[in-house]
Amino acid sequence: MPKTIIKSKDLVKIYDTGEVKVNALNGVSLEIKKGEMVAVMGPSGCGKTTLLNCLSGLDDITSGIVEVDGKDIAKMNDLEKSAYRARNIGFVFQFYNLLPVLTAKENVELPLLLAKRLPKETGNIANKMLGLVGLADWANHKPAELSGGQRQRVTIARALANTPAIVFADEPTGDLDSTSSNQIIDLLMDLNRCEGITFLIVTHDTNIGQKVPRRITMKDGRIQADERNPDYDFTCPEAYTDKRFFKD
Repeated sequence: MPKTIIKSKDLVKIYDTGEVKVNALNGVSLEIKKGEMVAVMGPSGCGKTTLLNCLSGLDDITSGIVEVDGKDIAKMNDLEKSAYRARNIGFVFQFYNLLPVLTAKENVELPLLLAKRLPKETGNIANKMLGLVGLADWANHKPAELSGGQRQRVTIARALANTPAIVFADEPTGDLDSTSSNQIIDLLMDLNRCEGITFLIVTHDTNIGQKVPRRITMKDGRIQADERNPDYDFTCPEAYTDKRFFKD
């Protein structure tokens, strides 16, 4: 049985401004296994982005337990959390967060260099990651020379560079047109089915919710539903040929 990558138990997050308290998460318990692809959905203000931030260690929790790959990140200090995220977690955000002065390859190399990998090694990995997301021929282009969909592919390549235990994606298609959005969804599904990469995706995009194998719906800081998609095809497409990187 696949091991548990993410686990929360009775997770509570309260934002206290001094004048008002907002209960953003109200006792969320869930488990995500290695190789799963999970979409977290719900109306604005339901707590889905807060859940992502707490599970990834970007935000402190008020109470409860959060474990990532067996590590209790709630017990880590800020420096330890930063180091752990750099080694074990990949992030994909809505607005790319690419450095405009760097090429696509250099943007992908950045987290590897921060992790003190050798420059020769980082270049080889960056090239492989860009090939993995279909951008091998765009490695030397800067973000301004890329379309929105291409920029998001660079962001995905960067998120995968350190072979993370899990990739957190916050509205990965939110800034894309419908064509680019579908291409990104299909890419994430291919990476999940063919490479076994674990994804937790926060999204308003109902198309993602309909396609992924597991969908969690939130309301008022709680999990309202946790559903499996019986029609999800776990087969790796034949078109996914020589890109494999994460599997032996």
